[in-house]
Amino acid sequence: MVVPCYNEAEVLAQTHARLSRVLASLAAFDCELIYVDDGSADDTWDVVNSLAKKSGSVRAVKLSRNFGHQAACLAGLREAVGDAVVVIDADLQDPPELIPEMAALWRDGWAVVSARRRSREGETLFKKASAYAFYRLLNTLSDHSLALDTGDFRLLDREVVTLLAEAGDKSLYLRGAVSWFGLPEASVSYDRDPRQAGESKYTLRKMLALSRRGLLSGSVAPLRLTTYLGAAVLAGGLAAAAVQRDARLLARPGAFGAQALTLGIVGEYLHAVFRQVQGRPDYVVEERLGGRAQLGPSAPSSPSAPSSAVLPAKERVSL
Repeated sequence: MVVPCYNEAEVLAQTHARLSRVLASLAAFDCELIYVDDGSADDTWDVVNSLAKKSGSVRAVKLSRNFGHQAACLAGLREAVGDAVVVIDADLQDPPELIPEMAALWRDGWAVVSARRRSREGETLFKKASAYAFYRLLNTLSDHSLALDTGDFRLLDREVVTLLAEAGDKSLYLRGAVSWFGLPEASVSYDRDPRQAGESKYTLRKMLALSRRGLLSGSVAPLRLTTYLGAAVLAGGLAAAAVQRDARLLARPGAFGAQALTLGIVGEYLHAVFRQVQGRPDYVVEERLGGRAQLGPSAPSSPSAPSSAVLPAKERVSL
């Protein structure tokens, strides 16, 4: 199980207790817990450190700064060694008690088992409405079908984990990538609980960034939109010119707005290309705790395109 954490010190003890009870119920499996601290500013790492020292089934990874939720999930997936890996957030909005049912479906042959939200308790009307609209908009514009109302709470077969770990996309959108692989996918439905402590780390800015990443990585529709918009503005300008009235004055600002929007969308794609060719690692691991006899497969790295970076051993602590 991979648990990305960012400023979750208040809830981690409760999270670990519930996850441990789930682990105890999975007697047929050899399980491990991997906590990934995504550059927390509170006592998250101290709590994780304590958990790793108390249990041999707990491993912990500390990133050098806040690289974002998707990078933290990817770091955990690359660390994992299991035949199947579950990704679940630390805030307990997603119930760990669903994991045995997900594991049963995996044993039946499903490569991906997603947890689909029926309801979202404790969230604002704006967040519910925007999430509902986003998933359906993305599914409409995407080049492939996406699981609706589904976050990163999933069980992934080793084959899927390997594909994600080897993906060279520097702006990887995990949910979209899993669907793009097209492997057999099942789902279980649940009602999402309110946060048990603290507050959501997905600010409006982060939600917009994730939405932008999903749209740009999974669809060329935004680029095509500029073509349609340009044609519409040109047609409008020609019509205004034909009328030869004050409406012509509206064509100029309209054309400017269309050009600005076009350049903005193209700029987003160019920025994604720039990040890709920079060759920077997806994240930097500052420290690891707990047993680490073997690592899961990681993306092939080269001097120009490393997948991750690790600080020198003398600056890390291994227990």
